[in-house]
Amino acid sequence: MVARPALRRAIPSSLRTSSRTLLHAESRISRSSFSTTLQSQQKPNNNNNNNNNNNNSVPEYAIPDPARPTHFGFETVTEAEKRERVAGVFTSVAESYDRMNDLMSFGWHRVWKDHFVASLNPGFSPLTSSSDPRAPQHILDIAGGTGDIAFRMLHTAHILNGNPDVRVTISDINPAMLSVGKQRSTSLPASQQAALAFLEANAEDLTQAKPLGANQVGYSPTTGVPDESVDLYTVAFGIRNFSNIPAALREAYRVLKPGGVFACLEFSKADKHPLFNTIYKQWSFSAIPLIGQLVAGDRDSYQYLVESIEKFPSQEDFRDMIVDAGFVVGGQGYEDLTGGVAAIHKGMKPRRK
Repeated sequence: MVARPALRRAIPSSLRTSSRTLLHAESRISRSSFSTTLQSQQKPNNNNNNNNNNNNSVPEYAIPDPARPTHFGFETVTEAEKRERVAGVFTSVAESYDRMNDLMSFGWHRVWKDHFVASLNPGFSPLTSSSDPRAPQHILDIAGGTGDIAFRMLHTAHILNGNPDVRVTISDINPAMLSVGKQRSTSLPASQQAALAFLEANAEDLTQAKPLGANQVGYSPTTGVPDESVDLYTVAFGIRNFSNIPAALREAYRVLKPGGVFACLEFSKADKHPLFNTIYKQWSFSAIPLIGQLVAGDRDSYQYLVESIEKFPSQEDFRDMIVDAGFVVGGQGYEDLTGGVAAIHKGMKPRRK
């Protein structure tokens, strides 16, 4: 399979163009009504033995192991240690999360998030078998604690597409991030607040989840996120912080309905534009940690975040990991943003024949 060579490069070895051109390309971002959110007619099924045709033989590297070596920035740590240290980073930056992303993307993260949500067009599924393309949808936003993506999803679905039957579950492993999102959600219209749910959960094992609040219909600490219960799984600027990315991808596959879509927005590689890439990396490694120290009094957290971008797989390697988890991708499997500083990846869980 094409994914295997890329996985060997992306997984720890112990496991075997000018700026003007870039800005011009960015200005042509499309906001077409194309939707990859294929609302499935498949009802949720909690029988693990019947749902996951790609999980019958899960490779060893996709099974979380607290003692397995991985990376925390440029350091080699165990998966358990990375989970703890990442939690510390995001507890530290929770209140300044937007400012952090502004520093790391020159403010472009707001444009990227708008484009990401517009490309998914939640609330409108023209390929559904229903006579009304505005069918009910359940969106699971992973590592979405502060609500940036979830709130955009609800606005697009409820307001722009006129579909109040779209609900969003915000899941995050970090209660501090969820607390920020929950507080921010109070400024939303009442109908959108009612369509929100909050879960404290590890993306590598969504069978265990801690529901927060009164709107957590269908979740419990013992069942977590049920099999085939999600139409659209999103993760923005979060997956590079996971301790075991292949495990998280297989969990995404498990919880998605056949025809459901995995969509990821993440910092990526601008290697196709050497001059721009050199300037961007110099800014990242020299300026961002210093600004983090001056603005937030936290140089170490910002140093890790810069290093985590450098360690994240290339666009092609990450696409191959998505395919290896069982998803099918269209075209090259990803869309570069701002010359590859960030990228959108999408994969669909195949429908049953």
